[in-house]
Amino acid sequence: MSKKMNDSGKVDGASQEQEAESLALVSETSEGPQELQEVEDTGRFELSAEFGSTLRLPEGVDVDPGDIDIEFSDEKMIINMGPQHPSTHGVLRLMMELDGEVILRTKPVVGYLHTGMEKTAEGLTFLQGPTNVTRMDYLSPFHNELVFSMATEKLLGLELPDRASWIRTLMCELNRCTSHLMWMATNGMDLGSSSMMIYGFREREMILAFFEKVTGLRMNHNYIRPGGVAADLPDGWEDDVLAILETIPGRLDEYDELLTGQPIFRERVDNVGIITAEQAIALSATGPILRSTGVAWDLRRDMPYLNYDQVEFDVIVGSIGDCFDRYSVRLNEIRESLRIIAQVVEKMPAGDYKIQDKKVTPPPRLRIDESMEALIHHFKIYTEGFKVPEGEVYVAVESPRGEIGCYMVSDGSAKPYRMHIRGPSFVNLQTLPTMLRGGIIADAIAAISSVDPVMGEVDR
Repeated sequence: MSKKMNDSGKVDGASQEQEAESLALVSETSEGPQELQEVEDTGRFELSAEFGSTLRLPEGVDVDPGDIDIEFSDEKMIINMGPQHPSTHGVLRLMMELDGEVILRTKPVVGYLHTGMEKTAEGLTFLQGPTNVTRMDYLSPFHNELVFSMATEKLLGLELPDRASWIRTLMCELNRCTSHLMWMATNGMDLGSSSMMIYGFREREMILAFFEKVTGLRMNHNYIRPGGVAADLPDGWEDDVLAILETIPGRLDEYDELLTGQPIFRERVDNVGIITAEQAIALSATGPILRSTGVAWDLRRDMPYLNYDQVEFDVIVGSIGDCFDRYSVRLNEIRESLRIIAQVVEKMPAGDYKIQDKKVTPPPRLRIDESMEALIHHFKIYTEGFKVPEGEVYVAVESPRGEIGCYMVSDGSAKPYRMHIRGPSFVNLQTLPTMLRGGIIADAIAAISSVDPVMGEVDR
């Protein structure tokens, strides 16, 4: 028998207990451990973790919340910024405890974009893997493909042809430029400069056109694959790259003039979102965030891979670790990437763009029409994949956001038994509570932007 709603909005036949329970279910919005609770209701372990204390204490030593400088006030309130706020750079939610406009505590809440790419990898062959991982950090897809391919190659014990390695270096440095240009554009918009948004997209478009000519796509390329790259560079690629090298340096000088000395911009970024070198290291931050504190750590120089030990470039560092330092580091890293690209053009050797191992590399397309053996080989590679020896490996490269690492386990089959990605955006989000504490809400926008998170990588 169905129940009807009466004039007062109550359900006939329902007890007061049932009504109270249904109202509680409607109003319940808690997300469990992710929720930011009032200070009085927060356990001392979680409270100390929020302030990074547990990261800098010996194991087993606890913190008395009374030692943490927190102001208890009746005027405090907890608000949400996101997950659809335009300045959170994706579906990031920040829960902030405020006293007026002053931020006392912050808690990033993630998981709204979860795609399960690491689990998906277990159902794809090693050859299909780059198609999956390229979509994690969609602003630097080549670095995703690179770290996956290098992990696979390490398990296989492969040594790449020189040309394949140099092509990878070229594409990754161009990708670093596009990623930082996108950041320059969105950071400018976050801080009120619509001009910077237009200019950043304009220069990025020039490089994306080159990517499309080489790979067939502007983003999510599936170009860097185990054993080399999908195709050789097209005829006339040198002219395209030289045009980029001639155009962008002058445009960077314009950005410098537009923003670096602009009083309003400097007011928004100077001494805002400060993080010290000690805090950055304790929180495992990498990339421009770590380098902005004065720590000259760059995997391209300190743990060289590809051909970075054969080119000259400087590691750009800041001094105090504020939003302006992070801006300066990224702006000048574009200049250093262009310097590397110019050397790659000069040193690009002839030869194979992929390893000539029939167990790993599919046959050339033209051979399929001429040879039954080539057709069978092609069919087996693309349907069954190639088997990778048992073992586990961790490989890391320097993406535009920091250290992206791939931990891979093989059980001897053609598919990874386990793959885990160390996403720099995910790790770097830990720095936000430290950066924002004591600032105001407007500073939160500048600080979030300066972290440069890509939520596809956070919620991979």
